[in-house]
Amino acid sequence: MRLTKRIASAFLISGVLLAQTADTKQPKLKSEKEQQAVMAIFNAPDPAARMTATDALLTKFADTEFKNTALFIATASAEEAGNWEKTVIYGERNLEADPKAYGTMLILARGYASKTREFDLDKEDKLTKADNYSKTALELLKTAPKIRPDIPDEQWEAQKKTWVSEAYEAMGLAATVRKKYPDAISNYKLGLENMPGNPNLMTRIATAQLDNKQYDEALASADKVLAIADLNPQIKNIVQNIKTRAAQAKTAK
Repeated sequence: MRLTKRIASAFLISGVLLAQTADTKQPKLKSEKEQQAVMAIFNAPDPAARMTATDALLTKFADTEFKNTALFIATASAEEAGNWEKTVIYGERNLEADPKAYGTMLILARGYASKTREFDLDKEDKLTKADNYSKTALELLKTAPKIRPDIPDEQWEAQKKTWVSEAYEAMGLAATVRKKYPDAISNYKLGLENMPGNPNLMTRIATAQLDNKQYDEALASADKVLAIADLNPQIKNIVQNIKTRAAQAKTAK
């Protein structure tokens, strides 16, 4: 049974969400009941409901060809809900079923990198996972097929650059936790090359330069962020604080 028009429409709406894998196999439905279970995921009103619908699909239809898609949606939903434990559970199940699911790799990479703290006993293990997931995703993205054949080449390349940027940002975060600030700066800059003008990455660069005692560079980077039109007030406050700290540290040298 091929995709119905209704499910095809759901794929078009959620294309970027559903297709973050280098696996080119197109899933097919085997029954109307399976179709209903799949649509329950697409129609779920919130992350918790999407996870519940995913569990129901995989319980009732263990051999469904939508397993990879469902697990990716559940992984993304768990991240959206702020449930890291479930993010890891769904993410690992997704990668076991689909080793080319670079979208899930990016979710796990940024989770491990952002949630690991300096004195965690398993710090290096978690940061290594963040690095490995990021590097594998980068390799897969080099030859990743389009999520839909009708997407213009320039749009697809732009989307891939966004994902590439996310991978470098995760590696930058991991380097920051290790206090390897030059590595963090390099990775953030690579991320920025793929998403020019991104204020979050620019702020991370300024922060890492400050931590690395590159005060002039931090001040210059901060000024670039503050020059962005309609800058988010929260980012503006962070960057102004970076400028203040960098100026004070420079004077105290």
